[in-house]
Amino acid sequence: MLIGNVGQDPQIRYIDQNVCVAQIRLATTEKGYTLQNGTQVPDRTEWHTVIFWRKQAELVEKYVKKGDKLYVEGKLQTRTWDDKQGIRHQAVEIMAENMEFISRAAARKPEDTAAPAAPAPVTPTAPAPAPEGDEYPF
Repeated sequence: MLIGNVGQDPQIRYIDQNVCVAQIRLATTEKGYTLQNGTQVPDRTEWHTVIFWRKQAELVEKYVKKGDKLYVEGKLQTRTWDDKQGIRHQAVEIMAENMEFISRAAARKPEDTAAPAAPAPVTPTAPAPAPEGDEYPF
């Protein structure tokens, strides 16, 4: 479970038989604090890659924008692949199972504010398996 801010507009892809896949970067921040000895510990921000499939991805495409605050539930998935030069890469992503808006971005264009309210959260039936190797949609 994560609560964070969307760092950029979603990346949207349509793959096999028009299946929608959306990817967002979500920033979560742990607030800083002061130790008993007076040492200041600064805020710490972590960036997470969140993947949405099918209907939920279509909702992300329509309604999610940079700056929105979201609540996301999902599971971690680790991918490992070798690129064309033989270098091994690893990515840890969140495969979203549920998403809810906490707040909309404050700075929206006037035409965006007339958009209908975001629909209720959608839980997909079963995410499609992730393609292997360099064929991953992102």
